[in-house]
Amino acid sequence: MLAYLIRRLVQTALILVGVSFVTFLLLYVLPADPVRQIAGRSATAQTVENIRHQLGLDQPFIVQYANYFSGLVQGDFGRSYLQKTEVGALIASRLPATLLLMLGAIFCELLIGLTLGSIAAIKRGKWIDQLLMVFSFAAVSAPQFVVGLLALYIFAVKLGWFPIGGYGTFAHLVLPSLTLGIMGSGWYSRMMRSSMVDVLRADFIRTARAKGLTRWRVLGRHALPNAILPIIAMIGIDIGLFMSGIVVVESVFGWPGIGQLAWQAIQRVDIPIIMGVTMVSATAIVLGNLLADLITPFIDPRIKLR
Repeated sequence: MLAYLIRRLVQTALILVGVSFVTFLLLYVLPADPVRQIAGRSATAQTVENIRHQLGLDQPFIVQYANYFSGLVQGDFGRSYLQKTEVGALIASRLPATLLLMLGAIFCELLIGLTLGSIAAIKRGKWIDQLLMVFSFAAVSAPQFVVGLLALYIFAVKLGWFPIGGYGTFAHLVLPSLTLGIMGSGWYSRMMRSSMVDVLRADFIRTARAKGLTRWRVLGRHALPNAILPIIAMIGIDIGLFMSGIVVVESVFGWPGIGQLAWQAIQRVDIPIIMGVTMVSATAIVLGNLLADLITPFIDPRIKLR
């Protein structure tokens, strides 16, 4: 286990170095000029050049990247061009909202997706199976802003059960989490149905039934733990996706997460913030996958990490 963990951490470090280099290169060749955003349209050529020199943007690419990377390994994400604030502080101020939304969304999509997928597998071939799979397809295909606006209209405007937007209480969390949960549940229900159907056809399930175990005991004790293994890997991916921010959902509900910060930075070509959010997202993705791999042996002892 220790050797596996060390190897994965080394791989993680190399992946993050690669992500930082590629992202920095893409931003370097970007046709948009961040200095123009800072100086304004009426700035003289001399003013633009002075700002470019102060930010170090007149240096060769490799020098700029080396300076950024040396700060990055020390935990310094740089300073925002426009907000004049440390990027690390800006991201840290948005992390609580992002983490809260991530937990709420994962809870909702697992609750809905695993429940519907299990029911569809148990009733496979029947009308309820077909109905649930149609729902799954619709949930996956629906645009985020449509689902979010419908949820706002029905539960906030018409029924008045929840606030229209904002952040700070449990009531503010429900609708954005439910919106993301409904959309994510489509993938989970389809994956769960497929996995559960395969498990229910296995020999050990027939053996358990032959021993006289009740249907619910067979499902809960034998079928579900084996069927849920592919789901764990999906959760690891979702952690990274939600940590990068869900821009559309955050915009619809006025949620002050990392997604809004990244979108504002992209519009203003604020490179340090874009790099900071990208690195935090990449770190969350690789660590989420690592966490999923480490949890898997505890669910199925037959799996060995080497």
